[in-house]
Amino acid sequence: MIRYLRLYCYFLRFSFSKALEFRVDFYFRFLMDVIYYVVNLAFFKIIFLHSKYLAGWSEEQVTIFVGAFIVVDAVYMTVFANNSWSISALVNKGDLDYYLIRPISTFFFVSLRDFAANSFLNLLMAGGILVWAMTRYHEPLGVTQILLFLLLVLNGAFLYFLVAFLFIVPVFWTQSSRGLQPLFWTAARFMERPHRIFTRYVRVILLTVLPFSLMASMPATVLFESNPWPLTLGTLAVTAAFFGCVLLVWRQGLRNYSSASS
Repeated sequence: MIRYLRLYCYFLRFSFSKALEFRVDFYFRFLMDVIYYVVNLAFFKIIFLHSKYLAGWSEEQVTIFVGAFIVVDAVYMTVFANNSWSISALVNKGDLDYYLIRPISTFFFVSLRDFAANSFLNLLMAGGILVWAMTRYHEPLGVTQILLFLLLVLNGAFLYFLVAFLFIVPVFWTQSSRGLQPLFWTAARFMERPHRIFTRYVRVILLTVLPFSLMASMPATVLFESNPWPLTLGTLAVTAAFFGCVLLVWRQGLRNYSSASS
């Protein structure tokens, strides 16, 4: 475990050094995310100009939900996104060989080697939006609820990565340039809506098969519930199941992988 932590520290140091060499990309990412945050906050603000509640949530509650999915997106973009996007190229070009010969977990190396330091400022800004949204909430929040909420937001970012990974890993069999990423980005829009606005059957799918509602909507629900434990444990159980599924599919993909030397 210590060896992996030290290795990740090396990843971070290298990523920040690289980010400082490409200032234009840094400013572009920052501007792009600022627009994304403003558009989402404005979208729900417009809705509440015409209604007091959305799916049973007040404007303050929905603002916390927006802050949650903004943080989920920011964590994914900072920690996982660059790695996920490069998997198709690694497989198709045979460059995955470089990672297979390393004396550590290939999944760990491929998933975490590139920390997007140029998105780190955006992550801090997203966290600030979430803190601002929570301080505006007029009802008292228990310490346990807040801690579980923050845990589930981080869990949501990890689950977001797992689902994205499952849409990318078919590249082992299809040899396509992006796997099923376009389909993932279309489905991922469900994360940006409270799960209660959907019909019952769609809601079940979004809480289990394609668990986008577990990434931000469920953490917000847990924050407002008097008994958050059942929802918390259920969310973590689904994440554990997806993690196991990802590892299984990853191993099957490696067995089907044709290296550059084959």
